[in-house]
Amino acid sequence: MGWKTLDDMDLAGRRVLTRVDLNVPVEDGRVTDATRIERIVPTVNTILEKGGSPVLMAHFGRPKGRPVPEMSLRQVVPALEAALGRQVIFMEKPGRAAIDATPADAVILLENTRFSPMEEANDPKMAQFLASLGDVYCNDAFSAAHRAHASTEGVAHLLPACAGRLMEEELSALERALARPERPVIAVVGGAKVSTKLELLGNLIGRMDAIVIGGGMANTFLAAQGLEVGKSLCERDLIPTAQEVIEKAGAAGCDLILPVDAVVAREFKAGADSEVVPVDAVPEDAMILDTGPRSVEVICARFETARTLVWNGPLGAFEIEPFNAATDAAALKAAELTEAGRLLSVAGGGDTVAALNSSGAAARFSYVSTAGGAFLEWLEGKTLPGVAALEQG
Repeated sequence: MGWKTLDDMDLAGRRVLTRVDLNVPVEDGRVTDATRIERIVPTVNTILEKGGSPVLMAHFGRPKGRPVPEMSLRQVVPALEAALGRQVIFMEKPGRAAIDATPADAVILLENTRFSPMEEANDPKMAQFLASLGDVYCNDAFSAAHRAHASTEGVAHLLPACAGRLMEEELSALERALARPERPVIAVVGGAKVSTKLELLGNLIGRMDAIVIGGGMANTFLAAQGLEVGKSLCERDLIPTAQEVIEKAGAAGCDLILPVDAVVAREFKAGADSEVVPVDAVPEDAMILDTGPRSVEVICARFETARTLVWNGPLGAFEIEPFNAATDAAALKAAELTEAGRLLSVAGGGDTVAALNSSGAAARFSYVSTAGGAFLEWLEGKTLPGVAALEQG
């Protein structure tokens, strides 16, 4: 752990420029899901408790470097005040004099950083301007740490820098799961396409004792073993690549766990007639939409022997019943083992979070990351600019 936390910083009487994630869903000017807002509360409270003044900055949407009224952070102020239980001062055009004129215990929110084209360009001028607004820099937005922007990377080199509570929690969970995992360690890698998970698989093969492959991407691996998958989603041009992954896993001593049975249907819709078949007996006119029950038993048995689990991607078309069954059953098993103290479970990625929430297992995992792109890039073994900047600070 080469980065500092809020506990390492003297914040008394200092303005703490704090990068947070407020990119929340909004309808008709009202926040419809305040989860990301609620997760920054511990950081804001810690800064205040240590005598600091939080100056929050964040992006919202993709305004492409110009002011867009519908993407103003002003609209999240009511939800932010509700979460913090205190007033928030919104500054559309901030300056150090205006900031210093506010009470020491004020919480300040700056306007959308992406209203300037200099943000995403990581322009040194914008980094210098942002640095002038604070005395200490705190990054609490792991979800934006894979972007080398002025507010996530540039400013971190110009002020004493540390990780906020959410960033600290996220990095600690990922380090326990990947850098220093208690073995055996197993991964679940699902989703629709192999093409989106090749870098992930390449990095995990050398780190995991076993990898469960599910979702539509499993069909390409089944086809790589010479099996017919009917009308299922299958990236046939990547069959040679899937064969290479199978060979590399074997050479690395990493077990690839593929489905032995599947739930198939002729239609992709809720309540469609479905049946369970062995993976070597998929009808020509059917498509695989979920991992089968025997496969789930195999997966759960491997969970029983594991000490660490990393999960990215569903095992089937979880959005539509009954094709959520495999994902739900495996997730609930992982949750059960986690609660029993037998498994460290870390999960993340957009579809993953939705699937685990749907199953009711999310709250029972050790850690569920809401950072989609950053979580995936970390699993892929990539350097995240926002984290690297903290480590150099």
